[in-house]
Amino acid sequence: MTPDSQASMADPRRLVVEDLRVVVKRTGHDIVDEVSFTIGPGEVFGLVGETGSGKTTVALALAGHARRGLSIAGGRVLLDDRDVLKLSASELRHVRGRQIAYVPQDPSSALDPARRVGVQLAEALRVHGDKREGAASRLREVLAEVRLDSTRELLRCYPHQLSGGQQQRVTLAMAFACRPVLIVLDEPTTGLDVTTQRHVLETMRTLCRSYGVAAVYVSHDLAVVAELVSSVAVMYAGRIVEFGGVQDVFFSPAHPYSRRLLRAVPLTGRAEALQGIEGSPPRPGRRPPGCSFAPRCPLVLPACNEEPPPAVELADGRRVRCLRAGEAELPAPSVEALVQQDSGTGEISALRVEGLVAAYGSTEVLHSVDLVVPPRRCVALVGESGSGKTTLARCVVGLHANCSGQLHFGDERLPMGYRRRTEQAQRGIQFVFQNPYTSLNPRRTVGQIIARPLEHFGEWSRSEREARVVGALEDAALSSEFLNRYPDQLSGGERQRVAIARALVVEPVLLICDEVTAALDVSVQAAIVELLRRLQAERGLAVLFITHNLALVRSIAQDVVVLANGVVVETGSVEKVLERPSDAYTIQLLEDVPKLGSATSRAHRAGPQPVSVTQASPRRVPDAER
Repeated sequence: MTPDSQASMADPRRLVVEDLRVVVKRTGHDIVDEVSFTIGPGEVFGLVGETGSGKTTVALALAGHARRGLSIAGGRVLLDDRDVLKLSASELRHVRGRQIAYVPQDPSSALDPARRVGVQLAEALRVHGDKREGAASRLREVLAEVRLDSTRELLRCYPHQLSGGQQQRVTLAMAFACRPVLIVLDEPTTGLDVTTQRHVLETMRTLCRSYGVAAVYVSHDLAVVAELVSSVAVMYAGRIVEFGGVQDVFFSPAHPYSRRLLRAVPLTGRAEALQGIEGSPPRPGRRPPGCSFAPRCPLVLPACNEEPPPAVELADGRRVRCLRAGEAELPAPSVEALVQQDSGTGEISALRVEGLVAAYGSTEVLHSVDLVVPPRRCVALVGESGSGKTTLARCVVGLHANCSGQLHFGDERLPMGYRRRTEQAQRGIQFVFQNPYTSLNPRRTVGQIIARPLEHFGEWSRSEREARVVGALEDAALSSEFLNRYPDQLSGGERQRVAIARALVVEPVLLICDEVTAALDVSVQAAIVELLRRLQAERGLAVLFITHNLALVRSIAQDVVVLANGVVVETGSVEKVLERPSDAYTIQLLEDVPKLGSATSRAHRAGPQPVSVTQASPRRVPDAER
């Protein structure tokens, strides 16, 4: 039986989630509550919201799993009319992998670093696959479906020998290998360059359609969600605040929170202010008695603070939890003038790279790279995975010694090794790593982590260090409440903000950011971008901003350097490179950038006008419908 015929015979309501509730075991405080949605076979359903909104908690609960300290307290998860939450432990082990597949955010953590790729793929088929089907033929088939060649060389590779895009394709192959009924994708393209991301998204879309798989796609990247899903739920503080078709939700958002999220999405077409949402989502146990978004909402009414708003249904079928669903707000102001900083003409460059050559062993990966970062300016370094961006950054910081050429920090010539550099250079150049899960010491509190650079350079008293730590946290959009927490108590976005605070605490001259917003939701990303732009203006901070998010370049950088296979193929101002690219490689990168669509972009940036949808008489949605 073909996958298509299997899909046609399946229940049209392949996954039904009803009033899902997950709580903290110790206190009973809800993490997520009243979460309900339905997904049909072959449909991709989007789940979006800020960090801490409960997206991943919902995603894990679909497989009957709750993270340490949490428990699933209520609701139903019906997979082809079978309630996953009522299965025994042995039954869940049978279902997971065979009927429910999970693709995590970080593929490197999902793959066993000590085992070859072929062994891990074969194991998934042996444990969960159809025993009547040949494992070798199915392995070749599923690798071809994710655009990987089942060569001996690939199958004998260890995960660290593959690029990020290849690792993610391997995890997708493992997920689809056993033809699951439901696949949960938790930020699967985070950290991938736009070209690889495009290929991975196309692969996911094709496989879901051909196998009739119901898919839940969790992401903070609204542009990616807009291209992939058919319906979307916007989550805030553990509840779905808006649910409907993706075009309706993104074209004419009815909930104030949805609108604010869309305002924080960067556009490739023009430079605009990325308006983050002031404040932060309330944590479990501290949520207000009324609407959880009320403390941050510009349209708040007295009634909003009394009790949670009921779900109302609009004329287009959307469900919205808001007493003022659909009312307009003021537009986001254009800030092209703010993005443009003083070019620093006549000043010594913060960083100057001349003829940089770098290699791993005998393999040369950077070829005579020239780069200049002036004071008070941000230079974006873009390119595909494997183009040499991170290697260049490591050379500048002094963490990669197998290189030659000249590095100048101000008027100081930099040795290639970190330990050979002066204390002024060590303190003046700070690095923020891409992966927030491995860049923080798990045995230290947030306060200790941020204070460590101050202790190392030893120029401040204890009281001065404490004040600087709190100030750096606030600069990174975190409060002093985080001082005594450990990294495993933080979300990915919160960990990255701690890493940024650690870099800022010594007031560097040059900040090197390696994909620092990849793990951040759009609202926090907007706050971080605004922070970096403010530091440029107030402190003269120079920034080398490595990113695959070309849309974000518009809002943070003044100059762009495009790197391909270790060679600079194009450089110039943001306007020149993004509006009039001359190199075919740059043109392809821009074509691969996910876009919300010009109509959607105009809608969420538009002036004070009501959404283009008529609201039906508000009514409470019965529990059976929610």
